[in-house]
Amino acid sequence: MAHAHQHQHQHQHGAPSAHAHSHPHAHSHDSDATPNGLPEILDLDAALFAPHLTALTGRIACLAGDDVRHIVDLGSGTGTGTFALLEQFPTARVTAVDSSPAMLELLVSAARERGLGDRVRTLEADAGAGLPGVVDADLVWASASLHHLDDPATGLAGIRAALRPGGLLAVAEVDGMPSFLPAGSGPGELEARCRAALDGLHAERMPHRGADWGSLLTAAGFSVEQERAEPWELRAPLPEGAGRYAFLVIERIRGSLDGRVDADDLAALDRLIDGGPEDVRHRDDLVVRSTRRTWMARPAQETLPSRS
Repeated sequence: MAHAHQHQHQHQHGAPSAHAHSHPHAHSHDSDATPNGLPEILDLDAALFAPHLTALTGRIACLAGDDVRHIVDLGSGTGTGTFALLEQFPTARVTAVDSSPAMLELLVSAARERGLGDRVRTLEADAGAGLPGVVDADLVWASASLHHLDDPATGLAGIRAALRPGGLLAVAEVDGMPSFLPAGSGPGELEARCRAALDGLHAERMPHRGADWGSLLTAAGFSVEQERAEPWELRAPLPEGAGRYAFLVIERIRGSLDGRVDADDLAALDRLIDGGPEDVRHRDDLVVRSTRRTWMARPAQETLPSRS
């Protein structure tokens, strides 16, 4: 974000909620509209990788402890991270923060359907400019959202101010677009070229994507307790929805890469989503792969100068 997801981004991560926004992908949501396909991508990502998301939120729970009452979901999207954390912390409430009112509306509707409306409140805000009214949070969850910050130092300072002393910040980022086709094959090489082109696009539009958040967190006054890179992979038999997920992500990628890859590659991408024999929705060789990087950090303890 310089919100949590805003500016015309077309990023292809591969979303924890998680998701967390597990948010994987290729999203590009505007502050006043819900772009076609993105909510479904976020929800499919969370459903397909549900065991991984559960393991991740369990790890967060081990670090955060039992006394978690107030959680902030930064860049909440459709609420996949919000709902995973409400399940993990049954007595907590969540403040879901996003700059897209359309996304927050979807989240509130889903919360009501799940009987969780009284445990969720929303805040329409650009997290890069602070979190107005949010104080003493026990846990801040930022999934696929920090790389949208225009100024990480300012954004992280705002997050630190919202956390109580000893509170936990859990960050999840996706390492580039997810891949779906066998590595080393013609389609796999096509994906590699597309990934490189997307990395170039993101370097222009979202310069903090792929940043060393460990160093940025430390510089912002956090103490990093855990840092991991985890390959999330799904192989046959794939869960229901895997082909649809691949289709939606590749469709968004195709829109982002017009003019950035050659005509042959664009035509090859078209064949993956045109309903023909190569379409990802009915291939039997799909492997869904995405690397999630996570950082767990707390506000560093202030040390008083010793008296001489």
